[in-house]
Amino acid sequence: MGRNRFNLKAIELSLHHVQREFPQINANLRSRRDSMTDEVLDNMMSGYAFIDWAVADDTDLLDPQYVAGLLELNHIVLCGRDPNSRREHRKHIQATAQRFYTQDEFNIDDILRWYREHTYESAWKRAAGVYVRILSQPQLYIEGNHRTGALLMSYILGRDGKAPFVLTVENALAYFDPSSLIKETNKTPTTLLMKLPRMKKRFARFLEAQADGQYLEMHPEGVP
Repeated sequence: MGRNRFNLKAIELSLHHVQREFPQINANLRSRRDSMTDEVLDNMMSGYAFIDWAVADDTDLLDPQYVAGLLELNHIVLCGRDPNSRREHRKHIQATAQRFYTQDEFNIDDILRWYREHTYESAWKRAAGVYVRILSQPQLYIEGNHRTGALLMSYILGRDGKAPFVLTVENALAYFDPSSLIKETNKTPTTLLMKLPRMKKRFARFLEAQADGQYLEMHPEGVP
């Protein structure tokens, strides 16, 4: 028997391809994105390594006792893992933690509750649903909701034995434009009942269509 791990080299290669083509990709987006710098790419790879470890360790980041890992994932996305960078951004980190735990409505407790209530759904729908809840307004984090949400989707998929979601040159437009629409949507009684579930279903179909085995690799049982 074996277990799936993320193929981090293949993921990094894909992100480098996106980075090279990003000016052209950005020019075609309905809402322009910040540049994909080396720092952004490096931090994303640190994020993939973190969720790869969590999947391999069977750590349930959507369990209340481990949910601090989702806050750490956002810190990695924005600041990396360098202690000096963490100290430099300590006020932002503290403000993000406060928002994450105590924001009026739609803090992390809302995400956990939604996830518990939808464990019967496919991994594609659960990943998409969490992403939609993070990205729509009010957002879970102060910054980095797109990137952190994408990594959390990959974590949910990985826990189910599926390949992570990885941004590619080919899927960039189909990822960014719907994400912009989600970001512009406010959580209201009406949107929570109708609009966001429709967005979840469409995004779940997108995720399933992107499943690519090259981003997984097998390790013999017991080998990290």
